[in-house]
Amino acid sequence: MRPWYRAVAAILAVTTVAAPSAQARPRGVTRPARPATPPAPPPALPPTPPPEPLPVIDPPASVAQVEATLRLLRDKGLITPAEHDEALAGRSVPVAAPLKRAVAAKWDTTLYGFVEADAIIDSSQSLTEVAGNTTLARPDTYAGSHGRFEYSVRNSRLGFRVHAPEFYGLRAGAVIEMDFLGNQAPNASELVTATAGLLRLRHLNLQLETPFVDILIGQSWQLFGWQPYFHAGAVSIPGIPGEIFSRAAQIRLSHSFHTNPVNVDVAVSLARAPQRDAVDPDGQAGIRLTINNLRGLRTTSATHTNVDSAALGISAALRRFSLPEFVAAPQRAVSTIGWGVSIDALVPIVPVPDRRAWALTLQGSYVRGAGIADFYTALTGGVSFPSLPLGATYNANIDRGLALFDRNGNLGTVDWQSFLIGLQFYLPPQGRIFLVTNYSQINSDNAAAFGDPAQVFTQSRLASASLFLDATAAFRFGIEYAFMQQVYADDVTASNHRGWLSAFFLF
Repeated sequence: MRPWYRAVAAILAVTTVAAPSAQARPRGVTRPARPATPPAPPPALPPTPPPEPLPVIDPPASVAQVEATLRLLRDKGLITPAEHDEALAGRSVPVAAPLKRAVAAKWDTTLYGFVEADAIIDSSQSLTEVAGNTTLARPDTYAGSHGRFEYSVRNSRLGFRVHAPEFYGLRAGAVIEMDFLGNQAPNASELVTATAGLLRLRHLNLQLETPFVDILIGQSWQLFGWQPYFHAGAVSIPGIPGEIFSRAAQIRLSHSFHTNPVNVDVAVSLARAPQRDAVDPDGQAGIRLTINNLRGLRTTSATHTNVDSAALGISAALRRFSLPEFVAAPQRAVSTIGWGVSIDALVPIVPVPDRRAWALTLQGSYVRGAGIADFYTALTGGVSFPSLPLGATYNANIDRGLALFDRNGNLGTVDWQSFLIGLQFYLPPQGRIFLVTNYSQINSDNAAAFGDPAQVFTQSRLASASLFLDATAAFRFGIEYAFMQQVYADDVTASNHRGWLSAFFLF
């Protein structure tokens, strides 16, 4: 081989070893990495804002502030007195079933009531669970000398309050309330009466509150006696002997004049007449003065414990009775007038500005009138119409005890006068145990002219003492002793001793 050929071959051999192709690159030999493209610089971050100032934390409330807040909630009715006391004592508050708010936005519906179970023992067989002013059996009869024991749950109660949204200053609402003390059929057995209580309508009314006058239409408490503000407290089922306790269909107009020291309430109503065949409705009117800064703790009936202002109420009723003339075949009507006046007071002897224990409250009522027996519970006095000559029948179109003919055939009203005094004391340390006592008396100076002296009573008395225990805010026990006495027109005295034990679940 020529020398220049050898030189060219040597150069080619060296070039092939220094830069081999991808196909001919020896195994294990890698191509040098290309230099990486430098990354883009990160975007500039916004400046860090200055730290927010720490929130200012108020110092914890003092004991006095907590007590003042609890008192305000209690006085406004947002918590019960029992819940107020539990909170002050530092215990968890056992709240009853919460008020059920429902149905639609801006409409407010509240379910309320209680479940009641009663055990009752009497020294005579004169009374059912509702004693009222029932005539007692004479002591010389079997019923008057033998006792009775019974259970009852019929006074349990269920109610609804409905409030509509306010409309241009007008506030509308309605109340529906019932219990299970409805009348059974005359031939109903004792078993049916005791275990199958029938619903009874207590309240069904609509209300409209305006800036000028408040309107109530429907069945509610009677205005006479300013019910239920001055009702007494007792374990037994109301109304107790000598107590104004009545409801009726009515149309009522009322207005409250509010000032800082006192409020003045005025009202008038046209109520259902006590006689269906009467042409004129009952006319009732009243005025009530309440002292705002003098407040007392009290319980009405057995289940409603509230802090209420001292008050004085005066009310009156005027009514007209119209009966067929007292003959077998009447052709014309005979009329007479009935009337009544009630003076009622609530006096906190030991007020409760900031506590429940040691509270002492007096409640009193004085009533006088003619033909007013229906304002009381089960009051007839035992009066009755006389018999017509020759055995003829007179069909009376009025309930007993209001207006009737005497033995001479003259139409008159049965006149009654009554008073009731009640005292309530709430024991320390928390007022969850409290005592209630009542004394009442009712008299008639003319009942003896209407009926058999052996069946008509002219005077009735009640003395009772009740002890209540609030086990929780929703569960209450009550025990009571009551003594009733009636004097017949022939001077025979009948009496009844009653023991009562009750349990209540309040919601």
